[in-house]
Amino acid sequence: MSAHIPLSLRGRGAKAGLIALPLGIAGSLIALPLTAQAAPSPDAVISEVYGGGGNSGASLTNDFIELGNAGGAPFDLSGWSVQYLSGSPTASTKWQVTPLDGAIPAGGNYLVQEAKGSAGDTALPTPDATGTIAMSATSGTVALVHSTTALTCLTAADCAADGTVKDLAGFGTAVVREGSPATGAGNTTSVARAASLADTDDNAADFTGGTPSPRNAAGTGGSGDPSPTPSPTDTAPGPLRIHDIQGSTRISPQSGKTVTHVPGVVTGVRSTGSKGYWIQDPEPDQNPATSEGIFVFTGSATPLVKVGDSVLVSGKVSEYYPGGLSGGAQSVTELTGPTAAVLSTGNKLPAAEAVDAQTLPDAYAPQADGGRIDSLELKPDTYALDWLESREGMLVQIGDSRVVGASNSYNETWITTKPRQNPTPRGGTIYKGYDSPNSGRLLITPLTGDKLHANVGDTLTGSTAGPVDYSNYGGYNVQATQVGTVTSGGLTPDVAKKGKSNELSVATYNVENLDPTDPQSKFDRLAEGVVKNLASPDIVSLEEIQDDNGPKDDGTVTADKTMTQFIEAIKAAGGPAYDWRSVDPVNDQDGGEPGGNIRNVFLFNPKRVTFVDRPGGDSTTAVEAVRDGKKGVRLSASPGRINPASGAWKSSRKPLVGEFVFRGEQIFVIGNHFNSKGGDQPVHGTIQPPVLGSETQRVAQATEVNTFVRDLLAKDKKAKIVVLGDMNDYQFSKPLATLTAGGVLEDLINTLPVNERYSYVYDGNSQTLDHILVSPAVKKPDYEVVRINAEFSDQSSDHDPQVVRIK
Repeated sequence: MSAHIPLSLRGRGAKAGLIALPLGIAGSLIALPLTAQAAPSPDAVISEVYGGGGNSGASLTNDFIELGNAGGAPFDLSGWSVQYLSGSPTASTKWQVTPLDGAIPAGGNYLVQEAKGSAGDTALPTPDATGTIAMSATSGTVALVHSTTALTCLTAADCAADGTVKDLAGFGTAVVREGSPATGAGNTTSVARAASLADTDDNAADFTGGTPSPRNAAGTGGSGDPSPTPSPTDTAPGPLRIHDIQGSTRISPQSGKTVTHVPGVVTGVRSTGSKGYWIQDPEPDQNPATSEGIFVFTGSATPLVKVGDSVLVSGKVSEYYPGGLSGGAQSVTELTGPTAAVLSTGNKLPAAEAVDAQTLPDAYAPQADGGRIDSLELKPDTYALDWLESREGMLVQIGDSRVVGASNSYNETWITTKPRQNPTPRGGTIYKGYDSPNSGRLLITPLTGDKLHANVGDTLTGSTAGPVDYSNYGGYNVQATQVGTVTSGGLTPDVAKKGKSNELSVATYNVENLDPTDPQSKFDRLAEGVVKNLASPDIVSLEEIQDDNGPKDDGTVTADKTMTQFIEAIKAAGGPAYDWRSVDPVNDQDGGEPGGNIRNVFLFNPKRVTFVDRPGGDSTTAVEAVRDGKKGVRLSASPGRINPASGAWKSSRKPLVGEFVFRGEQIFVIGNHFNSKGGDQPVHGTIQPPVLGSETQRVAQATEVNTFVRDLLAKDKKAKIVVLGDMNDYQFSKPLATLTAGGVLEDLINTLPVNERYSYVYDGNSQTLDHILVSPAVKKPDYEVVRINAEFSDQSSDHDPQVVRIK
């Protein structure tokens, strides 16, 4: 199980956004000028920086930062800050923050007073905000940030990728800057922009050294120049269209630059989470690789535009990487720190592009031998990811479409645009291998407020339409401004066959962080699954049983309360009076939810099976296979754990081994929960093929279990062994190949038809993470996956259980 975050909130963390202020200018779009020319900033910038206040030879007593506004309306600074970083930061260097309030007047300035030195005799004009930052006189970086949370970027590239940074001024030898650092700063000199506030995104070109001239919002101060910063009145479209900004690769050719008066029509507005709106140019170019849409990020500020508004937007072109630059996700090209001039309202939207079974190519992603695909030219007719990237921010429309991933708690629903692409019998899409991730899948996230509650196999009937967006959770998605109607496909939960009296039934079930702080309804739902849907198996290997107080991290490791509550719920549902065995973990050493101390547990029906208890098993002692007589084998301890000191189990669950007797027959059961796939590059990401970083540990874990099974079989080749649990990997993966190496185990998922090999649905792909494997002595096992959770919007766990019946 992994944490899940809705698209509207993902990746922004504590960052606030950048506000959009309508200029309120009426008019209509006119022809673009043929050539670009240097322009003033469209609104707020850092206009002057002085770090020599109170230093030797200085007349001014305080450091200061001055902001300027070239816009035609006041620039609201609520939730903004100025921040300072030393010129040569180390890994431990922190940004210093001064929060702001009020506004920068249209065409005016805003003065931030910082630390006072010991020299000087002249106070600053009355400041509009006051901080205590002691800046260097000769080298450093000042940032204008739409957040009061300290930045974490320490390089120019990382700061440029941070969507909350509106402007940077690096001077002296600063390593964080726009272009080259400004020169000329000292004890008696500041660095300042020209009166025009021209912003070419090169500090060396934009700032010059000179006599400090602090000016506040009231217009007080300056160095003898009484004229305020001029306010632009030109409402003509700027030199660049959206397709010029998007370009024909994943990275904008204008990334990091300020663009002015970009024309478009508002096609969608997101008013919650990471707020903003999409605009699209109604006059596209003829290049299928360049998108005509773009997202305008306003962050925490509610957009002031409406769908159908014709606008001119100015702002900074930013490549936003959901999850961070190193997370492997693709970037979203955005306009940040925007201002918008609304030219007219109620305009007809650009026609949405229809997406049907033939639209998205069958090939999923371009390949880069494990490298990044950011700079590759898009081939929208060849790869599905390229087609979607070339429509980033544009309106698309989908007709009747089958649901392949149930609606989740964030109201996200996966559909397929290719109904014949690897369908499962119950309406999903089977994930057959790394080279076939099913290119027709698409995530739908309604902007309309509609709650879908759709199950796999249902149909979104009618039109679903909206702008194409991207997130590290799920990849490309449609932010739906129009949503089809859910038509039921009639999916019902499975019910397992009841085992015969001479059959031993063994099941595995991941109960998703079960602990006494969960509502009783969760215990009851899970209990119903065990009794009704699994037909009360003789043995159930449970994963994700938490300690007696769940995520509270106070040293508790026992799970007696958790198990007692679960067993009582099973009895109340009409099930047997199960007994249980486990080994408590060392506190905070087995991964999972912090403080939860998840572990594997055996439930068993003592009227059907006998658990062989042997002392000696604890959290740190390795269980061993011990010869029992000439041909037999037994466990040194039961229950026990496989080699818990091995590095393979670092921050991960150790396998639980138990010895059982059924009708006089000995059987060994090994319950597993391998480490998660967290840290793997996403299949939809910029690294192609994705790097599976977590796989190495699962291979090591599989090696440990395989070695233990080999040892059992070396002492008794007829030993009956069941290895089961949440292996967190696919039947075609390296860990499962390692686990079955030497023919010591058979993975029973492979006995099912190919399109039924799944127990979990992730990003619209039906796949298997859970497995039951048996040794060669187990003949003709009767195996089934019992589908009661993964395909349904109403789940008691995110995994489906499995059961095998053995004569």
